[in-house]
Amino acid sequence: MLAAPRSAAFSWIRTAIEVMAAVATGTLSTGACVMRTLVTGATGLVGNNVTRHLVAHGEQVRVLARPSSDLQTLDGLNVEIILGDITDKSAVRTAVHEVDRVIHAAGHIHFGRTQHALSHAVNVRGTRYIARAANEFQVPLVHISTVDALGAGKPNQPADEETSYVPKPRECAYVRSKRAAEAIVRAEVNRGLCAVIINPGLMLGPWDWKPSSARMLLSVAQQNPLVAPAGGITVCDIRDVTTAIVAAFEHGQPGRNYICAGENITFFTLWQQIADLVGSRRPLMPAGPLMRWVGAAAGDLVTLVTGREPIVNSASVKMSTLYHYYRYDRANRELGYDTRPLQESLSDTWQWLLEHGYTQPQLST
Repeated sequence: MLAAPRSAAFSWIRTAIEVMAAVATGTLSTGACVMRTLVTGATGLVGNNVTRHLVAHGEQVRVLARPSSDLQTLDGLNVEIILGDITDKSAVRTAVHEVDRVIHAAGHIHFGRTQHALSHAVNVRGTRYIARAANEFQVPLVHISTVDALGAGKPNQPADEETSYVPKPRECAYVRSKRAAEAIVRAEVNRGLCAVIINPGLMLGPWDWKPSSARMLLSVAQQNPLVAPAGGITVCDIRDVTTAIVAAFEHGQPGRNYICAGENITFFTLWQQIADLVGSRRPLMPAGPLMRWVGAAAGDLVTLVTGREPIVNSASVKMSTLYHYYRYDRANRELGYDTRPLQESLSDTWQWLLEHGYTQPQLST
């Protein structure tokens, strides 16, 4: 069980005593031990799916959400909403107080050379506040990271949790901040925190309100790109990742990383499959060196002139040439994690986008 040797155990003992007292006084029915879980980032892809999963299974859920967040993503869900920012230490302590466990899914994602301050504030400082509060109140934590914080794989050699990490020159803010966040969690584990780290790949699936990963499907559908990125990626399903996140509280080993990967596939092949699904034109080839140089240079020039960094920039182009290929043996063995077929995830994601008005179905001519 994901529990610290002594301090976190006290929390579980306290909870058990409270439940038994409630049963004795008739305020809680026997056989019902309802956990109260704090979820950060509940309006994002991971947090929203986790929140819906917990609510569907009868759990009590508290979410920490910024006042500026789109709370319509939580409509119809019986959750307690604490308004506050992950970078506000007091708000975080208030949110963590009197919960039984924490799932930290909040984060700022930007693949580029800019936004270092924002990435650090949300991903590093926010994680520090969450981890320290969880340690203070003796509640277990599942921290959601990314495979990008780990060592990279190769076309014929997927990486795992033990693959050595090789720092890249001028690393993008997102990767640097997520690695720093993991270091904070491990430091708190050394101080008694009961926590594990989940490292998902590219996650597809429903409830991607912003959208995040689903933007790839929309881009292929709406822009009909002639070329695809040159590298590869591991694609998983958020519904399977959600199951692993919840399982980590019972089966995870404190201080461990767990990769939740899926099918390892080149961007070119993935984009061809997406094009077939959405009815758009297939890309013709992966981007060659000259195309990548032009795209990177153009993106950085736009950043220099406008102060706004586009999606295509030198950092994102560099990331897209890597092979983000991973194995998930440990998560499969210890958390029971497995992933459904890629085509099912692609189809369900596209159907969700259609049903929620993000795009229109392609009409054959």
